[in-house]
Order: sequence, then structure tokens, then C-alpha cells
Amino acid sequence: MLQDITLGQFFPGNSILHRLDPRTKIFSVFLMMILIFAAEGAAAYTFLVAVTCAASFLSKVPPLTVLKSLKPISWIILFTFLIHLFTHEGEILAEFFVFKVTDEGLKFAVMISLRLILLITFSSLLTFTTSPIQLTDALENILSPFKKIGLPAHEFAMMMTIALRFIPTLIEELDKIIKAQKSRGVDFESGNLMQRLKNFVPVLVPLFLSSFRRADELATAMEARCYRGGEGRTHFRQLKFHQKDFLAIVIIFAIVLGTFILSD
Repeated sequence: MLQDITLGQFFPGNSILHRLDPRTKIFSVFLMMILIFAAEGAAAYTFLVAVTCAASFLSKVPPLTVLKSLKPISWIILFTFLIHLFTHEGEILAEFFVFKVTDEGLKFAVMISLRLILLITFSSLLTFTTSPIQLTDALENILSPFKKIGLPAHEFAMMMTIALRFIPTLIEELDKIIKAQKSRGVDFESGNLMQRLKNFVPVLVPLFLSSFRRADELATAMEARCYRGGEGRTHFRQLKFHQKDFLAIVIIFAIVLGTFILSD
């Protein structure tokens, strides 16, 4: 299960999405997230699914890797599907004991589940095709206008990127600790809920200690390189919009227009 968590991972490549400016990708993902909630009707969601498949193909990230990003939240998707399936009034399609499946329930269950799947997929494609350094530079550039009101744009972007970057590292560390505890005879699967929670204490304590140690090592490494925040810092790679970025933005707006036309 832990190996299936792909959030924060970057897959180096030379695809069309990899070569786009990170600001273009952030803007596109943000716009797509809004569009996913604004869309209505089967035609609009079918169109968005096709767009998602096309984006996954253009990223050249293995399809199984993209699907793996959905596995950690599969239970949430299933739970959401069932909740909406049995809690909406409408024409009854089937009955199971006290549960009734209605046409409206089925419609909302599929729609909400698709929303979650599309949201996770687009978010994963952003991190799959954008390195942490590019994300930091892009977020800092986007937030730079807020410096006038006192927002530390560089520090905020750095904090978000470091947190995203260390998710795979902490997952790997957690997996090692669980395997080490299992080799010492700790049982994480049997017993009631309280017993299972108690069994996770030997896992959480070393995980927190490891996290604090890594944070201290990172702070020491940044100080050793004379890092003093964003004030007066320059960038080796300057972000510039190119023709392909403007073309991508035009395509995104065409997708927005097409979705609204197809919506009920």
C-alpha cells in the first residue's frame, strides 16, 4: 500500500508536458479543478475523461503509475460512491434490504467519484512532470505580487515544495520501520482497533524522530550553503513563456468552452 503512494514523485522526461513552463501547468491544473466542479452532465464528464486520458498520454508517464496514484484513495472513492448511491431520492432502480438505488443516486455517485478521480489524476500529473525546483520557482513567481502586503513568497513556496518533496522519503522510511517492527514480532493486523493503534506506537515514534533528524540535517545543509531566504536572491534559470505555453493556454480555454457547451 505504501509503495502505491506516488504524491510528490517526479518522473524525469522530455514529453510535451515536461517542457511546458511550470506556471502554465499550475494555472492549467487550477483551472481544470474549477472546471471539474463546474461541469454538469454525462457529455461534459465524458469530454473531461477524454482530456485526462490525452494529458496522461502526452506526459509519457506509464499508465500504471498514473492509476497507482488513485489506489491510496480508492476506499474514499468507494465510500463516497456508496453514500451518494443510497442517499438520493428518485426513481427506484433496485432495492437491497433497507437500501434503495435510485436514478438520481446513481447519477450523483458516478459524478462525485469521477470528480475525485479527475482531481487526483491532474494533481499527480503536475508533480509527475514538474521537478521540485521548478515548482518552487513557479510558486514564488506566482506569489511575488503579494510581497507588497508582506507575504514571504519565496519562503512560502520553499516550505510547500520541501513538504511535497519529502512525502516519498517519509513513506519509504515508514515502510522500512514497519518491516523492521514486523521482523521483531509486532503484529499490525490482529486484535481490535485499540490494540492495532497501540501496535503502531513503535512505528510513529521512530518516524517522528527520523523526520526531526532529517529536518535538522536539511536546515544545517541550507545554512552551510549560506541560505538566507529569498531577499536578494537571483535564479540561475529564468522562467520564460514560450510559444508552446501560449498554445497550451489557448487549448485549456478551448477545453473550458467545450465543457460548458456540453454541460446540461
